[in-house]
This record gives sequence, C-alpha cells and structure tokens, in this order.
Amino acid sequence: MTKQTGRAKIDFSKGPVWKCIMAQAVPLTAAQLVQLLYNVVDRIYLGHMGDGNSLALTGVGLTFPIITLIMAFTALFGLGGVPLFSMARGAGENDKAGEILGNSFALLMVSSVVLMGGSYLFCRPILFLFGASEASYVYARQYLMIYLIGTPFSMLTTGLNGYINAQGFPRVGMLTTMLGAVSNIILDPVFIFGFDMGVAGAALATIISQAISALWVLRFLTGKKAVVPLQKNRIRIQKNTTRDIFKLGTASFIMQGTNCIVQVACNSTLQNYGGDVYVGIMTVLNSIREITVLPINGIVNGGQPVSSFNYGAKRNDRVKDGIRFNTLVGSLYTLAAWMLIVLIPRFWFGIFSDDVQMMELGIGALKIYFFGFVFMAFQFSGQSTFQALGDAKHAIFFSLLRKAFIVAPLTFLLPAVGFGVNGVFLAEPVSNVIGGLACYITMRRTVYKKL
Repeated sequence: MTKQTGRAKIDFSKGPVWKCIMAQAVPLTAAQLVQLLYNVVDRIYLGHMGDGNSLALTGVGLTFPIITLIMAFTALFGLGGVPLFSMARGAGENDKAGEILGNSFALLMVSSVVLMGGSYLFCRPILFLFGASEASYVYARQYLMIYLIGTPFSMLTTGLNGYINAQGFPRVGMLTTMLGAVSNIILDPVFIFGFDMGVAGAALATIISQAISALWVLRFLTGKKAVVPLQKNRIRIQKNTTRDIFKLGTASFIMQGTNCIVQVACNSTLQNYGGDVYVGIMTVLNSIREITVLPINGIVNGGQPVSSFNYGAKRNDRVKDGIRFNTLVGSLYTLAAWMLIVLIPRFWFGIFSDDVQMMELGIGALKIYFFGFVFMAFQFSGQSTFQALGDAKHAIFFSLLRKAFIVAPLTFLLPAVGFGVNGVFLAEPVSNVIGGLACYITMRRTVYKKL
C-alpha cells in the first residue's frame, strides 16, 4: 500500500507539465547550488587571502581541466543511466531500473580509482600542459594532491544523486548535497585561515565535505524510502546495460570533456598572451558562469525525467509542453542574467577577487565573455530534449559542435590574428550564438516534429 502511494506521488503523467518540471527543478536547482558551493567557496576564500591571492586563484584554476574530466566520467556513467532508469520506471519495469542503477554505481567506482591514480602519476606534465608557470604550479599541485583523494566521493555524490531525483525525491537530493556544502563552508575558513593551510586547506575541506555527501546519498539509495533501491546483488557491470549507458551518457561526457579541452586551450593561450593574471581572470569568469547557468541547468535537468517518463508512457503531448516551457523560461532567465552582468560587472568580479589589477583587467573581459548569453537557453533546451528522448546522435553532435568545433579553434585563432587576450574571451559568445541556434532549430525540425 505504501509503495503504491509512493508511486502515485511520482507519476509525471498527471497534472500540469510545468508544475511537474518546477517540482523537480526548484529543489534540484537548490541542490546544484549547494553542490557548486564545494568549489566556488574555495575560490572565494582563496581570492581574498591577501598577499599573493591572485596566484593562489590562478593555481586552483589550473586544476579545473582535471576536475572537469573527472566530472565528464561522472556524467558518462551517472547521468547516462538516469534517462534509461526513468524510461524503465515509466514503462513499469522496476527490476530493469534497479539493474541500471547498480551498473552505474559499479562503473562510477571503477573509473574513480583509475582517474585518481592516473592524475597522481602525471600531475606535473599535465599541469604545465594546461598553462602552469613555475610560480602557479606550486599552488596547483598543492591543491590537486589533496583534492584527488576525494575522487570516489565526488563521483558517487554527483553520479548517483540523479537517481534520487528520478525517483521523485528532489528534496532529498537537495538535502544530501546540502550537508556537504554546509560542511565545506564551515571547514574552509577553519583550514585556510585557522590552521593557516591556504590552498591545501581548501582542498582538505572539500574532500571531507564530499565524503559526507557521498555517505548520505548511499544511505538513502540503500534504505527503505527508495522506490528502486541500490542492492548488492545488482552492483555489477553488464555488457548490454553498459552499452546503453554509454550511448546516452556520451553526450554528457562530451559536453564535459569538451569543456576540459576548452579550459586547456584558454589557460595555455592566456598564459602565452597575458601571463598568470589572465589565467586567474578566466578562473573568475568560469566561476561566475557556473553560478549564472545554474537556474537554467536546474530547469532543463528537472524537465528531463518528466520528459523521459512521459515519452516512455507515450504521452507525447506532455513532452512537447515540457519543451516549450523549458525554452520560454530559459530564454527569460538568461536575458535577465545577461543584463545584470553588464550593469554591475564590478560586483560579480568582486565576489571572487579583491586584487585591483585583476579586477581592472577582468571587467572588460567579463563583458565580452558573457555577450550573447541568452542564446545558451536554446543550447540547453535542445540538448536536454535530445538526451531525455534518447537521441544520442544529435546530443553528441551538438555537444561537439559548440565546444570542440567552434570555441577551441577560435581560442587559438582569434588571439593570433590580432585580438590578443580578448580573442580568447570572444570565442565564447560566438559559439553561443552559432551553436545554440543550430542545436535548437535541429531539435524542432527532428524530434519535436515527430512528436
């Protein structure tokens, strides 16, 4: 009786679609905001350390490509299984959904160990390839050597939390990550300033917080409240299930992986044309971007299980309603965010650094970088629709188009033809316009039209 009641509460085929999406999106966005605080809070504290804060911030920024690569594999094995999991539940196949969850857990554990070991072995050459100087390498290595210990925790937390949301418990997903984020906020100043550990203290606070989050997520998924629990006998890597997870997860992997490529391209080019200070500026811009894309990310991610469920239940009219809602709300939000950044750039930059030189050089870069931010709404809406409906080919192509085929080449080309460091920042808005419109128009002409 209890189970039936629980399932009735998480039936996405009933009620207004926008309410189903927002019921998922609001707590999911809050959870993602909390998750973001793991790294953002580190940067805020390090950016206001006093003497040498710019170099510390630059050092942490150099580790972004490695952290992003780890998140790419998390998306591949974690988020890749969530649409399959939701479709199986929508079709009433809970046993199959449980196998997908167990398979995803096994893949996350194995890949976390491999990534951690590889990063330790090749730390120095990787960081210098990513744009480190002898001065900034000291800070980057100090942070990374400790941060990597928490790789299994970070991958399990992020990779498995989607399965909690897909079961209709977005508030639980929010609370599990909130525990870690609050811990990080408390521990950061204690280790950074109290114990005078600096960059190493920021990394230590992060991995302790990630461990708390991971344990809490596992506690819920193996508990009685989970509709489809994580069970020991289902934790195994199966060939067919892994192949299906790869198909849908590859799009998310490429999105994250191409972010890694772009970060490497940006850092190394900025180091050549501007030095450590501009690598630090890009660290700030990436941090602001992570904050500003959070709400729209929450909306489209909240809409994915709703669309997947209704697609599995053959309620195509509801799928179309969800796509239209995501596009409208996303466009309004990105337009508002763009205006706020242009109107008060000093406020946004000041959150992460009080270095006068960095701020003066960075405000102009900020305005260039976020020009055309509104077009990101179309990229998010199109990309999430392809993923939710299992159209892996289009999802992968448009992941590659914006980052690998537009941003990365322009990052090297524009500075070389006379734009200097500004060319690096200009590559982003160009890709937003071309990539965003191409992705959305294709989505409307293919999967949306067939619905």
